[in-house]
Amino acid sequence: GHLVGVQRRAVEEMEEVKEEGEEMDVNDCGGGGLEVVRVLVVDDSPVDRKIVEMLLRRSEGIFDVVSVDSGKKAMEVLGLNEIEAKPPNHDDQKIDIVLTDYCMPEMTGLDLLKAVKANSSSRSIPVVMMSSENDSERISSCRAIGAEDFILKPLQVKDVQRLRTYTVPIGPMSKRGSKRKLPMALIAKSNGERHAPPR
Repeated sequence: GHLVGVQRRAVEEMEEVKEEGEEMDVNDCGGGGLEVVRVLVVDDSPVDRKIVEMLLRRSEGIFDVVSVDSGKKAMEVLGLNEIEAKPPNHDDQKIDIVLTDYCMPEMTGLDLLKAVKANSSSRSIPVVMMSSENDSERISSCRAIGAEDFILKPLQVKDVQRLRTYTVPIGPMSKRGSKRKLPMALIAKSNGERHAPPR
């Protein structure tokens, strides 16, 4: 009986070491770039853009931020303008998630959302809308077209944490241990925060 206990303890310790190692890989991934989430921030307001960039960049180095000030520039980054002419290097500039303001001149966030969802090469990219107005019709129309979420401005840290949950399940390349641990922690965190404020 004693031998079995010793073996079990050794196995548990090995598991712990393995888990810790894998967690370190996830957080310390500046070089590999496997776990980095590339966010395209689209907002015509320089102040709002800076706030979003700052929040994203403070999140443990998980987010790589590309920011533009119009829907048209976002289309260029996503390669949607010249998709027939010459497809861009999708591997170099692969966008994992689009975070766009709703109200913008010329091309609105809604127009951009429609364009992303209408194109087969970009349809799978999660699009999150931002707006300073809590308009239920606007929210439901965005969700109907395929928006992943609708976040009210100004953005907060908990909103940024929610962004991670939209992209985590997409990465099949992440290690088994980290994949098992990360989403559970994130889901628990985002659910807790969602239920806490009743407003």
